[in-house]
Parts: sequence; C-alpha cells; structure tokens
Amino acid sequence: MTTVRLSEVIAPSFYDLHKDIKQDKHTHYWLKGGRGSTKSSFVSEELITGIMRNSEANAVVIRKVGLYLKDSVYEQLLWAISKLGVERYWQEKLSPLELVYVPTGQRIIFRGADKPKKLKSTKVRSGYIRYAWYEETDEFNGIEEIRTINQSLLRGGETFTVFYTFNPPKSQRNWINSEVLVPRSDKIVHHSDYRSVPAEWLGEQFLIEAKHLEQTKPEQYRHEYLGEVTGTGAEVFTNITIRPITDEEIKSFDHIKRGIDWGYGADPFVYITAHFDSKRNRLFIFYEFFRCAAKYDVIANAIRKENTQNGTIIAESAEPRSNDELRDRGFRIRTAVKGPGSVEHGITWLQNLEEIVIDGTRCPNAAREFNEYELDRDSRGELKADFPDKNNHTIDAIRYALEDYIGRKIVKSTLSKRKLGIY
Repeated sequence: MTTVRLSEVIAPSFYDLHKDIKQDKHTHYWLKGGRGSTKSSFVSEELITGIMRNSEANAVVIRKVGLYLKDSVYEQLLWAISKLGVERYWQEKLSPLELVYVPTGQRIIFRGADKPKKLKSTKVRSGYIRYAWYEETDEFNGIEEIRTINQSLLRGGETFTVFYTFNPPKSQRNWINSEVLVPRSDKIVHHSDYRSVPAEWLGEQFLIEAKHLEQTKPEQYRHEYLGEVTGTGAEVFTNITIRPITDEEIKSFDHIKRGIDWGYGADPFVYITAHFDSKRNRLFIFYEFFRCAAKYDVIANAIRKENTQNGTIIAESAEPRSNDELRDRGFRIRTAVKGPGSVEHGITWLQNLEEIVIDGTRCPNAAREFNEYELDRDSRGELKADFPDKNNHTIDAIRYALEDYIGRKIVKSTLSKRKLGIY
C-alpha cells in the first residue's frame, strides 16, 4: 500500500476537520468556501480513504442534475485515487457510473436528484451506505429535498458521514446560507478559501486572476474567492452577529427587555427576551419562544421559565383579549404604542445599532428572520421603499420589547431637528 503524507494532499485549513471525520465525531459536514479552497478535493480524498479504511462502507455521490456527474465529481474522485497512489485497487465503470474498491467490492455510486425514484431505490449488495456527498449543494431546492434523500439513504448502519460542499450564494436569504446557521449537535460548518492552500497547488495564473479581481472589484472578489455572503443590496440588517451568548454573559445583563408578537392562524406566537447595552449601542437576543397555535397555558409556562422575576412584557396591542388572558395569569403586560411610521422607525433604529448579537442555538428563529429580512423588488427589479410585513415575527417582538428606547430616540430626534430649524 502506498504511503502518502497528510500534508501532501490536504490543505492546512482541513487538518482538524480530517481528524474530526476520522474519529467519527459528527455526521453532517457542511463545507463552504470560495474558488480554489480545495473543499471538493478534500472530500474526494476523505471518501476514498474512508471506504478503504471501513470494509462495510459504501458511498453515494449526488448532484442536483445527473448529467453533470461524470465531468465533475466522478473525475474529482479519479483525481483523488491518483493523488493517493491507489489506482491498482480501484475499478472504473461508466455504465452504470460507479467506482469499485476491488479487494472487497465496495462501491461509490453516482446519482442525480433529477431522477428521484432511481436515487431513492439505491441499494448495495454488501455493507451499507455510510457516506453521502452533495456537491454544489446550493443547487438543490432546499433542505427538505435533501432530508428526503437522506431518509432513504442513511439506513442499516450505526455511523454515517454526510458531506455538503458549496460556494455560498450572495443572498443571505438563500436557503443554504440560512441552513448553515441552524444548530445541530451532530453538525459542523467549515469555511475555507484559497489563501490557506499552498501556492504551487493553485498555480501562478490562479493567483494573478484573484489579485486582479481583488483590486478591480473587491466585493466580487470577496464573494467568488473568499466565499463570503456579500449580499444583494436588499438586506435590511447588516449589523448581525450570530454567536453563542454564554450563561455568564446573561447573568451580567442588567437592561433586559421582553416583547410579544401575537400570531394569527399560521403565524407563530413569539415571546422574546433581549439585553440592550446603551453605552455600546449593542443588542443581545438570548431567549425566544416561537410556536404556531400555542395555547395560553403553554405560553404562560414558557414565559415563567424565563421571566422568573415577572418583569414587564410589552405586547402587541392588536390582541387585547389575549393580553388580558396573560394578565389574568399574573403577568405584567403593557401594550405597545402603535402610530404612523412606528414600524419604519423601529426597524431603522435597529439598523443603526452598532451590533445585534443573536444566539443561534437559543434563538434559531430570530437568527433566521433577522438574517433573511430583505427589501422586496418591484417588477423592474428596483428595491421597494417599504419594509416588508412578512417573516418578521421576532423582529416585531423585539421592536415592542425596546419601545421605551426607540420612543426615547424619536423625542430626541424631533427636538434636535427643531433646534436646527428643520420641520
């Protein structure tokens, strides 16, 4: 068997990830990055070595459109076999498209998601499908499509490894940019770019092209080569940070505000809690209860769990009966004051904060809604001036919670304009 050093085939940015995979620490590996990051090369090498290391393992490699399999992932895996120096152990097949590990008969099968029946009926003669690789994952219709495929493939074994490789789309609203924010204990999100790859692997011309784009179109460079979500210009909030907020931080919070947005029909009820650091102009969102068709007693229990000192809650005023239901259960409910321009002013106030920190594990829906909130476009593709009233339930709840701060800013702004003679 040929011996190949890790540093000869894997870029430094993947060393720790390689160890994680080898130790079976996680199931789902989301690998995002820009051009030349070598994420697909890394996965192809992991598949080959993984199958050779695990005698029961088989793999399925999937693209949205099956037509592109041979010239992309199939060739990529042949490259990995050659790079690892193990050609004599592998057999190539074109019809059907597959790679066979000769000593045991283990297989790497290639499927297109455009033929779902063929994909769902994929079977192996021995062992089980331990590995799955979704290349160009952003081309799929959404996580629901991928979940359905996984439910069909990931059966009959104890340990699975699923790779998702993609270049992040520009828009934060794109499903895959939102999906990587969803926390799961068996999931890792890894980002890489060409700057950690040995220059000789990429070649001089690649580096010349990257440098030229950096100098002439820096935002395009950040998206294409660094794999950043640069946005489409329609994003409402560009001051969002998604990170864990520790219990120690929460204990230190002394300006805690709570808000409620009542749901109607399919719309969810939202109760949200945040701390506002007025000195540093930063907001920390660390608790949410987000549920459709929630009963009053269920809502009350969720509020009591967080609001142990029965602090004041500012609730949407459009549901007086619902607010009375909570008052009857002992909660200190104050209704939000709505007026002309209150929505626009509240969102603008949030936009002007130095930072909005959201704990994506504690508050996954707030993280999703704040990140995905974008202006709509008209029939000509121009941005509309009004903020859209959709998928903004946590945003509304935060506006209500911070009404005292937002309202105070309105007064200061009005006085300032009058002093300047601007009406």
